[in-house]
Amino acid sequence: MKLIYLTQAIAIIICWTVFPWAGNAQSLAIRNCTWCHGSSGQGLTPVPRLAGQRLQYIENQLRNYREHRRNDQYSRLMWDAAAAVNSHTAHDLAVYFSRLHPKPANDGDKKLVAKGRKIFQDGIPESNIVACAACHGPNAEGTGEIPRFGGLSYYYVKRRLTQWGEAYHPTGKPPMPTVAKGLPPNHIDAVASYLSFVH
Repeated sequence: MKLIYLTQAIAIIICWTVFPWAGNAQSLAIRNCTWCHGSSGQGLTPVPRLAGQRLQYIENQLRNYREHRRNDQYSRLMWDAAAAVNSHTAHDLAVYFSRLHPKPANDGDKKLVAKGRKIFQDGIPESNIVACAACHGPNAEGTGEIPRFGGLSYYYVKRRLTQWGEAYHPTGKPPMPTVAKGLPPNHIDAVASYLSFVH
């Protein structure tokens, strides 16, 4: 009798563990993502965090990888991973990861946070650089297809801003290429540092 109760208890635990994954996307597809993006989707330097990212943004990027529209050295690593991801699976994956609680990377330079916060919130009017918060939200939470930047790794954000400025990211929509191109390296360091600590 004790063995029966133990078996039932184990079955309940397994159901609670597996069913939420299977309900949002195929567990195999999720595992394929978490090999690189971390078991809870929190990212691994320099691989970006997926947890809490905007649903529509994740879907769009999976399509961009599948169609080879993102074509820098890091993006090419995603081409094979996204090749077999159809639109239905992409949506399920986006739903799953967007619902996970994001944790800040906390890997930037704390001495640059104040400068980065000012650039993010106010822009650089004298250089005609619009405030990042105008599109990405006051807490860098993003909206719709505009990504969440808050809490992403310093190294990832720095690389992305640099790539946009050098036109390596053809899927970047205005005003991102112009903004990134107008940011000197020390400003990019400051913004990336600030964002890494945003909750």
